[in-house]
Amino acid sequence: MSNPRERLLELAQSQSCSLSSLSEMIGKNKTYLQQFTSKGSPRRLSEHDRRMLAEFFDVPESELGGPAEKSYMPTKRLPLEKGWVDVPRLALSASAGPGATVGEEIPFDNFRFSQRWLREQGLEGADLSAIVVEGDSMEPLLRAGDEVLVDRSQRPFRDGIHVVRLEDTLLVKRVASQGGGRVSLLSQNLAYPPIEVSADEVEIIGRVVWKSGRL
Repeated sequence: MSNPRERLLELAQSQSCSLSSLSEMIGKNKTYLQQFTSKGSPRRLSEHDRRMLAEFFDVPESELGGPAEKSYMPTKRLPLEKGWVDVPRLALSASAGPGATVGEEIPFDNFRFSQRWLREQGLEGADLSAIVVEGDSMEPLLRAGDEVLVDRSQRPFRDGIHVVRLEDTLLVKRVASQGGGRVSLLSQNLAYPPIEVSADEVEIIGRVVWKSGRL
C-alpha cells in the first residue's frame, strides 16, 4: 500500500489544490493536512476525513490509509474553487441552417466543468466558450437549441464539426478538406447540399468538442 501522506501530496499537486484549501473542505483548520503530511500528526486520517478526500479525488480510500477493501460510493462532488473551470456561455448563435448574423461575444452565464475532466479531454478552459445552435441542417447530431462547447485553441486542422465564419454569418458544419485549397461545409441533414468554398473564404472559429441539449 502506498504511503497515504505521500499519496495525498501527489493528488493535491495533480489537481493544483493547496493543502490549506483541502483542510477547510473537510472542516478542519488550514494547517491540519500540512501537519499530517509533514509532521505525521494525526498519525492517520479519520474515516470521515479520508472518505471526503477520496470522494473529491475519485480514488479508493485505501490510497489514503483506509482498509484495502474500503472504497467509496460517490454521491456528490464537493466544491473547491480550484477544481472547477467556468466556461462562458456567449450570447451568440451558430446556424445549422442558412446562417446566423455575427454578434458580439458577450457572456451571459457560465457552464462549470471539472478541471480534471477538461484535462482528460485535452482541453484548456481559457480556450473554450459555449454558443447555441440554430436551425435543423445538423440534425440528428445537433438540434436547434443545443449548446456546443467550442475549442478555439490553435491546433492543426482536421476534419470534424466546427464553428466557422463565412462572410458575415456564423455556421456550425462538418468541415472537410477537399485539397487544392478548397473545403466543403457539410450538413448532417441530407436535405441541405454541401457548400464548397476556397479555404481562404472561411474562418474556422473552433472545433465543437461537446454538446448540451434536452432529450
